[in-house]
Amino acid sequence: MSQALEEHTEELLSAARTATGDELRSLTYFTEELVEQLYLRSDLSRTADLVGFAESERHGFHAQSLYANTQLGDYFFTVRVFENGYLTRVIANGHGVWVTTDSMEIDRFEELASALAEILRSFDPV
Repeated sequence: MSQALEEHTEELLSAARTATGDELRSLTYFTEELVEQLYLRSDLSRTADLVGFAESERHGFHAQSLYANTQLGDYFFTVRVFENGYLTRVIANGHGVWVTTDSMEIDRFEELASALAEILRSFDPV
């Protein structure tokens, strides 16, 4: 883990916890080359395919340019809905995080994404 990521891990985790509370399942940081799980709730198994998830979430780097200058406005974040929870992807400044959560109210996803994007903009990618 790079020094920049180490310095911001607690800040990212704190922002995710503040927005999601006990619903937080996991927090994973990624770039085009790296994937690093920063948090996994203790009742969950470490069997997730982080590399596979990262490959899917890295499409967000390309999606940002595809959605640029549309009438929809700037792209902010993605929420994916699954049977047992949600995945929220936030990309800013050439790097990103995805957060998995249990079910929660939609406005909390916006709060989560906003807080994480602000932190990602504050430091350079690993």
